[in-house]
Amino acid sequence: MVSKEIVVSNQVGLHARPATFFIQKANEFASSIWISKDERKVNAKSLLGVLSLGITRGTTVTLTADGSDEDAALEALISLVASNFAE
Repeated sequence: MVSKEIVVSNQVGLHARPATFFIQKANEFASSIWISKDERKVNAKSLLGVLSLGITRGTTVTLTADGSDEDAALEALISLVASNFAE
């Protein structure tokens, strides 16, 4: 299991369109992937779960991946967030 804290810095946070890109990327991997904000932890492959966290610009979240491709999954998701979802 690997975890990493990241800051979401794109304009709208993980709202509709960026959240969809995030979930699509997470679903490319076999590993279980979770995203946590404060005390809440949701499945990063669930649109409703991710949207329910209300992640806005400047929010720090923790990504956790557990499985055969956990390192690649975490790296890909961190790169996606760092790219500001190609905005």
